[in-house]
Order: sequence, then C-alpha cells, then structure tokens
Amino acid sequence: MEERKPKILLAEDDTNLGMVLKNYLELNDYDVELCRDGILALAAFRREKFDICLLDIMMPNMDGFKLAEEIRDVDPDIPLFFLSAKTMKEDVIHGYKLGADDYISKPFDSELLLLKIKAILKRNQELNSKEEEQHEFRIGRYAFNARLRTLTRDGDSHTLSPKENELLRMLCEHKNDLLPRELALKKIWGSDTYFNGRSMDVYIAKLRKYLKEDPDIEIVNIHGNGFRLVVKD
Repeated sequence: MEERKPKILLAEDDTNLGMVLKNYLELNDYDVELCRDGILALAAFRREKFDICLLDIMMPNMDGFKLAEEIRDVDPDIPLFFLSAKTMKEDVIHGYKLGADDYISKPFDSELLLLKIKAILKRNQELNSKEEEQHEFRIGRYAFNARLRTLTRDGDSHTLSPKENELLRMLCEHKNDLLPRELALKKIWGSDTYFNGRSMDVYIAKLRKYLKEDPDIEIVNIHGNGFRLVVKD
C-alpha cells in the first residue's frame, strides 16, 4: 500500500512563484494544493485535511493574516509558515502572535524552506506518537488525562490542544520543580528561539486560565530559567 504523502496548503497569488514552489515541493514527495487567494485557500482548508500551511500575506480577497486567523479557528495546532515580502518587525511579530511556526522572508532559499518543513512535520509526528509518555495526573481539584487531552474539574471537561497538552504534561512531570524553558521549547516547538519563546508564553497564559478555579495551583515564571507548576497540598 502506497504511503500517504504529507499534504501542503500553499496560498500564493504570484503565479510564477506559486507554480515553481508547488513543482519543487511535489518533486520532493509532497502533495500540494495551490490557491491564488485567501478565500479559495480557506475553502480548501475546510474541505480537506492538510499537514502544513504556507501562506503569503499580500493576497487579494483575504490577506494571509486574516487567513491564518480563520485557519487557527478550525485547527489551533496545524503547522503554519508565512512566506512574505513584508519584513518590518511589526509584521513579523504580528505573524508569530497569530500562531505562526515560522516567518520566512521573500526571496527565500527553497532548499532551506524544504528543510524547515521536514523538521516541523517530524516534530509533530514525534509529539503524536508518544503514547507511552502519556499519563493521568491529579492537579489540585483537576484531573488531567494526557492520553485523552482532557482537563476535568467537578465533572466539567475541557479538551486541550496538542501543544497545551504537551506543555501541561511536562509541567506535571516537573510538579513543584523547575521545568527548564529551553527543554520545553526544544521538545514542543523544535528550537529555543525568541519567537518560539513568545509563543510558549501565550500557551502558559492559556494554562493559567484553565487552572484558575483552584487557588492552590499556580504556574510561576522563574525569570530566564523556566516555569514551576506549584500545587499546594
């Protein structure tokens, strides 16, 4: 039986660049759907299952930033790269705040893009295959099932995203001890960079919100070093 090729959503309105990149990725065993604007790309994303999204920013009908927001509403954790000629710091930061895994400035090296795609897909595959590392935890008044990705309190259950789940699992494994920032970044995000660090801070804020109903639980920021999940007995 033929192995399924990873499927890429490529949203790019530049006809020449789009076709060149599509052909290059297909030669490297990826299945690529090329869309010329954000509306068509969003329709394709809702219609099919993709493994990664590559989004231009300046597109007609719906720009890449808005498209990313819509995609994140459907799937908060699908890998997402921006490919853009917009290189101002404000644009780059905005892209990462929307949940981008990478922001690649045009013109770019296609071989380097290919290596980044392979790395991010490998990371996700490893995260999804760690069944043996999944456990059940008790966190104060909460029950956390890392296998099911559920956080439950008083019968009310919330399903965590894969990154939320992995980060909370690592915090639980280091409960009342330091979870080194670098360790979490490399294991979940793939590398210890400034922008990945900003992304992790967003996820920490989400976990704090989920756990706020129990005053005996606190996620403490140890400046420059990492985080502690403090659970009072």
